[in-house]
Amino acid sequence: MIKGAINSLDGRYFEKTRALAPYFSEEALMRYRVMMEVEYLIALSAIGKTALRKFSPAEIKILRSLYGNFNDASYENIKNIEKTTNHDVKAVEYFIKEKLAKTSLKDSVEWVHFALTSEDTNNISYALMISDSLDYVIKPAISRIVTELNNLAKKYKNLPMLARTHGQPASPTTFGKEMSVFAHRLDRGLNHLLGQRILVKLNGASGNYNAHMAAYPNVDWLKFTKDFILRLDKLEPRTLHLEPNLITTQIESHDSYVELFDRFKRLNNMLIDFNQDMWRYISDEWVGQIPKKGETGSSTMPHKINPIDFENSEGNLGLANSLFEFFARKLPISRLQRDLSDSTVERAVSTAFGHSLLAYVMLEKGLGKISVNETKIKEDLSKHPEVIAEAIQTILRREDLEMPYEKLKELTRGKKVELADIHEFIKNLSVNDKIKKELLKITPENYTGLASKLASK
Repeated sequence: MIKGAINSLDGRYFEKTRALAPYFSEEALMRYRVMMEVEYLIALSAIGKTALRKFSPAEIKILRSLYGNFNDASYENIKNIEKTTNHDVKAVEYFIKEKLAKTSLKDSVEWVHFALTSEDTNNISYALMISDSLDYVIKPAISRIVTELNNLAKKYKNLPMLARTHGQPASPTTFGKEMSVFAHRLDRGLNHLLGQRILVKLNGASGNYNAHMAAYPNVDWLKFTKDFILRLDKLEPRTLHLEPNLITTQIESHDSYVELFDRFKRLNNMLIDFNQDMWRYISDEWVGQIPKKGETGSSTMPHKINPIDFENSEGNLGLANSLFEFFARKLPISRLQRDLSDSTVERAVSTAFGHSLLAYVMLEKGLGKISVNETKIKEDLSKHPEVIAEAIQTILRREDLEMPYEKLKELTRGKKVELADIHEFIKNLSVNDKIKKELLKITPENYTGLASKLASK
């Protein structure tokens, strides 16, 4: 917990969200900016078509150590420079120049940030931050939930359970199959999320390579941009790839951010759905919660074990999605060639990721505390024998019996019936004994279709 924090992510929940700090903290942003500037300088030296000389392997190693060994002291150095510049990207440029001035690269310091605008540095830095955070924090967190749901699906694939449609008793399913539904949805949603590409730009103050062309009109700057982005993308293995956007204003238009955030929102909505279902299962006592010694459920009711982890997860998913929705409305809009209103909004992307991660952590915690009450699930299913009416009327349709649906409707709709009542109905049907035996074998417990098989997929 950060003392004096004014938001819950840095305060109460910091230990649960701190895994994102290496990617979204202010210090992390500075490190990614240094990385981008250093790699750009290395790329410039490699093309051999400018006055910048080619760097030696030892010099490239020195350059990459600026972000490879980036630490608290590096960050403080930049922040001290920023007190004078009042411009964070310029402070990064001066930081790099100061470091290089003490090395064999001192003759190349003026090539740092050559022909770039701040947004060239920033948009690529944010893209790397988002991509890396997904690979190393978000993806593993969601994958753990999928694994846990798949484990539940396999363990309880044969546990018959009353289904509810419109909140009313419906054709039975199995507990495992219902867990499999969410595992399948989340797995697909995660694959969609990680299939997104992030567009980035490297084309100067108005997006036209004005300064680049003024200095070196014979360099193919479009090819340089493509090659640079591709090489930067491959610096580390990543699932969410960077892609050059060659046609922009001063800013990259953020359309790919909107696409990514929409995929995030869809995935989070799946988890909201799951949290609400689990809340209901707990309320119905189909799922129990293992009490932890010393914990208190209510300040006044000693007996309570509240489903707080699932509720916490649901609330944080809603917070995250509200931010993702705002980003989708705001970020693609910029007055003329640029205004700065997107800059402060981009800094809040970490907040949406933080609330998402917190939701995933709390949901996983909740799953680790549940116990499936098989006895209660079976008892509640047995109280609703009317759910086999669908099976009976369908078989009778097969046998071409007149108006079987209507006959079962008359027997069951809006009435409390026992299995004995249904058996009596079957015995009085005008069908042969073979069909009656077939119908009498149907019970709420065995009327689960392919649920067990589906749960195993």
